[in-house]
Amino acid sequence: MARIKLEFPNPEGHTLVGLLETPPDRVPTARYALFAHCFTCSKDIAAATRISRALAARGIAVLRFDFTGLGNSDGDFANTNFSSNVADLLAAARKLEEDYEAPALLIGHSLGGAAVLAAVHALPSVEAVVTIASPATASHVQHLLSGARGQLEETGEAEVQIGQRRFRIRKQLLDDLDQYASADHIRHLNRALLVFHSPLDTIVSIGEAGKIFQAARHPKSFISLDKADHLLANREDAEYVAETLVAWASRYLGLGKHGFEQSIGTAPRVAEKEVLVTELDTRFQRGLYTHRHQWLADEPKSVGGSDLGPTPYDLLLMSLGACISMTVRTYARHQGLALDDVEVRLSQDRVHGRDCRDCDQEEGRVEGIEVRVNILGALTPEERTRLLEIAARSPVYRTLTACTIVRIGSEEEPPAP
Repeated sequence: MARIKLEFPNPEGHTLVGLLETPPDRVPTARYALFAHCFTCSKDIAAATRISRALAARGIAVLRFDFTGLGNSDGDFANTNFSSNVADLLAAARKLEEDYEAPALLIGHSLGGAAVLAAVHALPSVEAVVTIASPATASHVQHLLSGARGQLEETGEAEVQIGQRRFRIRKQLLDDLDQYASADHIRHLNRALLVFHSPLDTIVSIGEAGKIFQAARHPKSFISLDKADHLLANREDAEYVAETLVAWASRYLGLGKHGFEQSIGTAPRVAEKEVLVTELDTRFQRGLYTHRHQWLADEPKSVGGSDLGPTPYDLLLMSLGACISMTVRTYARHQGLALDDVEVRLSQDRVHGRDCRDCDQEEGRVEGIEVRVNILGALTPEERTRLLEIAARSPVYRTLTACTIVRIGSEEEPPAP
């Protein structure tokens, strides 16, 4: 798995820092999720780290980030409030959408759960919400600050002890929390909701989970975390959350009938020199497997797909381009040519999703593939010309331009030889 550092501005101009946990090379990224950590915690808290990595291992890329004034993010925590946390969440979602894909899943731990419940209404891409040990409303945090209320009212500032750390807060934090005392917004989530909570949680009582569950409309689910503590300090508890979260999310995120069972170690068996294609949903998502590798194919949203992978035509062009590039490089290496790099850019104007609608009326075929080979290096004109000639001799190019015979049969009735 790869961890990609992301930096992005919040509405106040402060730079927020996050880590995007991405799936291993052999597991296709199915959807993107956003994880909001607990009050005064950071993105690196054990629960956030373990859950994010476990989800990534199963195909869900997860962005966890530090709220303003915490962890590696800029800003002064004393100037933050619940509203600014919600604004930070929306900024993180925009970063995901701009650089990768808009989040389909929101996960919030403790006060982070209350934040995702408040932020989801501004994020149309989100299809499912998960809270872990979360209060129903942000106002629940006020009890942590009750000892400082007198000083806050008198001077406007106070230091409070939260966990093992001391934080300076301002009265505007209390004033802001007062605005989030109602759970009415939960009734209008209009998304699938999963609530995790432990009956032994001494920081946020399980009664808060009951308030969330009662306020929400179906589809909604509740999972008890039995002996877990508030921070999910036990590794097994965090892994249990991740396992059950993925199984639940597969139903609501359109992850298909196979869910995430086809991850590393559980991919279908494929013989050498054979390729297997399976359905991951009833639209266009397809699992692509060889003896050692797996990938994902899909179609653009404009034709009814989810745009989570390259189209069949894209894959065809990629195959041709990869073969041309490898062939040119191999020839140049054998001839000792000063080839620095070779780029192959390919295009065509067919759209598989649209062609499928007419597949019973006409022969589907790719027409007019345009291939542009950019050869870089200290080469003579004659050497460049020769490399272009070699490009036209690449095996996949010759296969596509020859009268290739393709036979189609069923598993019960294999193609005739």
